Amino acid sequence: MRLVTYRATAEAEARLGALVGAEAPLVLDLARFGAARGVDLPSRMLDLIDLGPGAITTITALIAEQGDLFPLGTALPLANVRLLAPIPRPRKNVFGIGLNYTEHVAESARSLDTSADLPRQPVIFSKPPTSVIGPDEPIRHDAAITRQLDWEVELAAIIGTTARRVRREDALAHVFGYTVCIDMSARDCRRAGQWIYSKGQDTYCPMGPVVVTADEIPDPQTLDLWLTVNGVEKQRSNTAYMLFKVDELVADISQGITLEPGDIIATGTPAGVGAGRDPQEWVWPGDTIVACVEGIGTLRHPVVAA
Repeated sequence: MRLVTYRATAEAEARLGALVGAEAPLVLDLARFGAARGVDLPSRMLDLIDLGPGAITTITALIAEQGDLFPLGTALPLANVRLLAPIPRPRKNVFGIGLNYTEHVAESARSLDTSADLPRQPVIFSKPPTSVIGPDEPIRHDAAITRQLDWEVELAAIIGTTARRVRREDALAHVFGYTVCIDMSARDCRRAGQWIYSKGQDTYCPMGPVVVTADEIPDPQTLDLWLTVNGVEKQRSNTAYMLFKVDELVADISQGITLEPGDIIATGTPAGVGAGRDPQEWVWPGDTIVACVEGIGTLRHPVVAA
């Protein structure tokens, strides 16, 4: 299932929807659809995740029973709504993973103060909830703070059930679904080796456009991902080349930090970032960043002056 958070108008509240129909996609408002079918369904993504895996099974069955005609007032054309970040306000900081693709380790060692040795354990940082923005929202460039604003396309995994000290072989059972993330990074804002100010500023975590539930991506290590700036390709790789796979990341973090429903793990970026280029490249107001993960979707963001 492909789930979205959307607004029907600029003033409307954010609501939970499912994408239905292939040729002319519709956004099916799940709470309104449930009410029409006599079933109580949530209107927010986090509330749906809290219901547990059975909720997706129930919703899938209801939609299949309905066929192609939906009750009046429950579905809108995708083109007529505004998509938001699937979880507009995460409950906790997004878990970021650094240096998780071999070639990115090498390029970071050349241009940044990171080790050339492959990490023996996942390198973990975080991005505050206030850094999250949705599709097409502007990434803000504050020239008073940074002159080195960089891009990183990533697959993000969303936790569905509480994970505490889980084994790797059980880890993917705790994943609700996947989305696309851009880990924006102000390279000149790292402080004594700490990354949160560099990566956690407002608008530095674009996310979306949908959440694809885990049943549709049984193996998250087979997905192409790429990023362009002003139409020029900068990154292209496959999640197969992660040093630490999604199941390893969930298992590792959960050994000391309980992962809860709705928690988000941005799983790292491949080579091709601006800091690793010769000469180095950065984004500026007027630029446009487009990022895609195969099977999930595409994010497009203008860069604007703060």
